[in-house]
Parts: sequence; structure tokens; C-alpha cells
Amino acid sequence: MSRVFNFSAGPAVLPEEVLKEAADEMLDYKGCGMSVMEMSHRSKVFDEIIKDAEADIRKLMNIPDNYKVLFLQGGASQQFAAIPMNLMKNKKAGYIITGQWAKKAFQEAKMYGEAVELASSADETFSYIPDCSDLPITDDMDYVYICENNTIYGTKFKTLPNTKGKDLVADVSSCFLSEPVDVTKYGIIYGGVQKNVGPAGMVIVIIREDLIRDDVLPGTPTMLKYKTQADNDSLYNTPPCYDIYICGKVFKWLLKNGGLKAMKELNEKKAKILYDYLDSSKLFKGTVRKEDRSLMNVPFVTGNEELDAKFVKEATAAGFVNLKGHRTVGGMRASIYNAMPIEGVEKLVEFMKKFEEENA
Repeated sequence: MSRVFNFSAGPAVLPEEVLKEAADEMLDYKGCGMSVMEMSHRSKVFDEIIKDAEADIRKLMNIPDNYKVLFLQGGASQQFAAIPMNLMKNKKAGYIITGQWAKKAFQEAKMYGEAVELASSADETFSYIPDCSDLPITDDMDYVYICENNTIYGTKFKTLPNTKGKDLVADVSSCFLSEPVDVTKYGIIYGGVQKNVGPAGMVIVIIREDLIRDDVLPGTPTMLKYKTQADNDSLYNTPPCYDIYICGKVFKWLLKNGGLKAMKELNEKKAKILYDYLDSSKLFKGTVRKEDRSLMNVPFVTGNEELDAKFVKEATAAGFVNLKGHRTVGGMRASIYNAMPIEGVEKLVEFMKKFEEENA
């Protein structure tokens, strides 16, 4: 069977080149006689894999020396608890609610201290990013939290919030490595890798060293202390070895293809093809304010649930899979991450035009 165009929001499409390399090395990684899945995380061979991966992501993102890179289990959702446990010294933090994942992080933080809603776009089904230029941030807040790209609703912070000197913590799961980023603007920048970087099962946390402390909230599990993980170079226990290996290959693929600047240009080109069509279509409509549109996740609707279902069914049969929108939103959503070729977006638009003609 030939490969489909996979528009899934995550786990998502990976570069074919990376998958082929991993397939070639499945039984014997570089002559060691075993798979990466089988080797000890304490071995010399794996030590090279993890050190290489860290060096490459540092190069890609231009990560300063005073930031640690942690490869952790538990996905992004586990960080919803780890962040307040490690950072809530004053037991107070501000949250900007722009979708389901920010909302879940906010609810989790309430278990550990006072989580304050600084701004929200819930009033219009999270279809925009609220104005964050003058937020009601107080002196006793430990940090300000955002979900930078909202996978479900298709919005993206184009300008980071004015945190009035407070540390910014950002979940970048669905825009991770899609464009250049200034790491120094964040206290913590983290993301689950299964959307734009690798297979499910790992989160990468990039944290400024002064935030890695012993004085965490009482009851914080050993495994959730950033200090535990940082002191042990992500090897306190067996890490998600195969994830680190595949992510490392993706980092090399990105570097080989021009890095994050080239990736941003390609992602803008792909998104423009789809958004331009949605703006001209009489059948399909985008659901997000133009100025807040994500380059990664593009939700759209026909306005008719039966027609939406028909479109998803026919698209799947034509090889355009995982276009059904999130259950909380309905409609459709095309996730066009780094590894989605431009051809995939062009062919999807061709199919949408044909569907529109047939269902006008």
C-alpha cells in the first residue's frame, strides 16, 4: 500500500527519510548487533545518541548555556503538574486560557496554589488570541503560563504576552521546531514531541538553570523534580530511549534542510495555499481570526455536519486521512506539520475544490 497524506494532529506525520533510516537500523544500529529498542541507556552507544540529540537541538534552537535540555516521560500533560510543583514558590501563577490544553494546565495548577485567569478567548470558542499587552499580573505571581499554539482551535501567539518581568512558561507542543524561537524570552519552553518532532511518549523541557531548585512544593515526587532530571542528564531512570533516537534523527533532518528559518518559510508557504483557498471558497470556511491563525493546525467547516462527515469520509477514501476535527469542535482540521510535504497540501486543496464543485 502506498503512503497516505496524514493530516493527524498527533501522533503525526514524520519525515519519510527518518522512517527509512530507522527501518534500516531496526535490527542492527551501526554495527552494534542490536536495535536501539534493546540497548542499555547506560551503554556507550546510547550515550552518543542522547548527547548527539542534545547538541543538535541546542544548535537548531540556539539554546544558551544557562538552559538545560531535559528528555522526559509523561508527555506534555505531566508538565501541567510538574510546573507548579517546581515553580510555585509564592503559590500563585497567572494563566492565559486559549484552548483545551491551557485550560487543563490551569485546572491542574489549582491543585497546588492560586491559579489566576489573566485572559481568555473562551467567549468566542477560542477562535482568537486575547490582547496580552497589559495583563493584571501581580508582584506575587511566580510565572505566567501560555499554550503557544492551540492544536484543537488552530490559533497561535504571534506576539508573546507582556509578563511584566515574570517568567514565561510556554507549552509549544504543536509548533515545536516549526520556526526560529528566542529561548531567552522563556523561563521554561516545553513540548510533547508526538506532533511535530517524533513518536509519542516523550516531552522535551528546556528550562533556565536558576529555575532548577531544591525548594519545590512539599510532596513533589522525586521523578517530577527538575533538579532530579537535570542532575542526572535525563538518565535518572530509563528514559524513552527510542523517542530520543528518532527525535535525534529529526533534528539532523531539520539541520540538513536549512534549520528553523527554512522550515518557517516552507510552513508559511504550505499554510498560505490552504488559507488562500479557504478564504475564496463558498463552501469551506476557516474558523480562526486571520491575524491569529496557526501555521500548523488549520480547522475549517462547511456549516453542515452531514456535509462535514461526507467530506471526511470521501477524503479518507482518496488518501487524505485524519481530517476529522477534534470532538470538542467538530468540522475538519488539517495539521500540516514540518514533515507534511507541500505536495500534500496542494493535493488536499485540489480535492477540496473538486468536492466543492460536486456539492455546491
